[in-house]
Amino acid sequence: MKGNKSYGWRGLGIALVALLALPAIAQAQSWVALTHPAPFNPNDMEQLTDGRILVQQYSPSSGVDEYWALAPDSTGSYVNGTWTQVASLPSGYSPLYHTSQVRSDGSVVVAGGEYNFLSADWTKLAAIYDPVANTWASLAAPTFFANIGDAQSVMLPNGTMMMANSVANQDAILDPTTLLWTSTGTGKKDNNNDEEGWNLLADGSVLTVDTPTAFGNDGERWVNGVWSSDGMSPVNLINRGEGQEEIGPALLLPTNGTVFYIGGAGPNAIYTPIANSVGTWAAGPTFPNQGGQLGVADGPAAVLPDGDVLVGASPGIFSTPTVFFDFNPTTGSLTGVTAPPSANTEACYNGRMLVLPTGQIMYTNLLNSNSGAAYIYTDPGVSKHAWAPVVKKFPATVTHGSVNNVIKGTQFNGLTSGCSYGDDAQCSTAFPLVRITVGAVVTYCRTHNHSTMGIATGTEHVSTEFDAPATLPIGAGTLEVVANGISSKPVNITVN
Repeated sequence: MKGNKSYGWRGLGIALVALLALPAIAQAQSWVALTHPAPFNPNDMEQLTDGRILVQQYSPSSGVDEYWALAPDSTGSYVNGTWTQVASLPSGYSPLYHTSQVRSDGSVVVAGGEYNFLSADWTKLAAIYDPVANTWASLAAPTFFANIGDAQSVMLPNGTMMMANSVANQDAILDPTTLLWTSTGTGKKDNNNDEEGWNLLADGSVLTVDTPTAFGNDGERWVNGVWSSDGMSPVNLINRGEGQEEIGPALLLPTNGTVFYIGGAGPNAIYTPIANSVGTWAAGPTFPNQGGQLGVADGPAAVLPDGDVLVGASPGIFSTPTVFFDFNPTTGSLTGVTAPPSANTEACYNGRMLVLPTGQIMYTNLLNSNSGAAYIYTDPGVSKHAWAPVVKKFPATVTHGSVNNVIKGTQFNGLTSGCSYGDDAQCSTAFPLVRITVGAVVTYCRTHNHSTMGIATGTEHVSTEFDAPATLPIGAGTLEVVANGISSKPVNITVN
């Protein structure tokens, strides 16, 4: 077991590293603080299927980590959004550094935690949130797990959730109907899942990189319940400072179908999946040395609508500041990006990113000294039309207050998971949202019952259902399907 991330400053003796000037900083990008700052320390984020953002409150004084929701304003702006506190977690459960997933019915599973009420215990408690009823219910953990802890998880294309025991080599799958767990993942080489990230690929398999010293940088791939070797990174992706093993996030790229695997020690790698065969690995760009070797020893990254990756890196393990970069998959280059005001006082592991339906990136950090700090990043890049969802069948008219309206098309889940973190703090936005605009009013309609949770589904016809809220204005308007911040071509719709 490990005692990795602290729940505050990573040691008061760590000196603040000066943020050095970055070469070739792109000036067109911008960070904007929320008009209404979070009335709490914002931590993990999940995109709800009704357009709201579910955000965990970090409470270093009490250890009671509640949840809030950020709703966009009537124009669809999250910068001008408003906060509402949602229901409390079940009694006895208040996790920090845990796993979470948005399911195909729109509910949210939160499981495990390296800390519970700030006590390190790698808890196996879990809960499920119903955003319609605004209620949490306890969820039984796998009976064969002794712990869950700061675990990995992923949503598989068939709508099941796959989750790890972070301190063993056990994996489990949650049945979406019975909410019962079954064992999966035989054949894994290393003896635990500690600090390893999971990444869903287009064929429904799951990629990871082993972190233990004996197997470090070995790729493994889960296919139909079995792990097998999948090559090895040619560069070291593992930061083993302070007796720990930390790795960065990884993201499937819409630009070329490769995976940008971000390392914790400076070097990065590019993985190319090969159908029914072992994938190939190549060295990627290396972060510069600025006040120490930069890397992402746990930290966030997100795919921008133009296919580039926004990532925050820090020197060493759990040291400040956070320095931001834009990775261009076409050129293979890392370019410095202007940082938000809070970056000087935080290490990258404190940060979280989420791809908003607007194509912007929401960024939070949980440090005491930055209470309420949340920023939205806007990039000038333009997404490719080929990556967008395509609406093929939809109701020409919809009644406000109606439910289970069916909409069909292709690429409803996008071509990537959207965002990633080292091991815990999952934040996938690879599912369809429905946005209706009538006049100047933008309304998100809750989606559910997605026909697939797979990504990069190509020409496969997929579907989802949406509920039209009673607040939806009446009149002629347009409807869009959005995934990973990229919207479909608008179609005309009339609201009765």
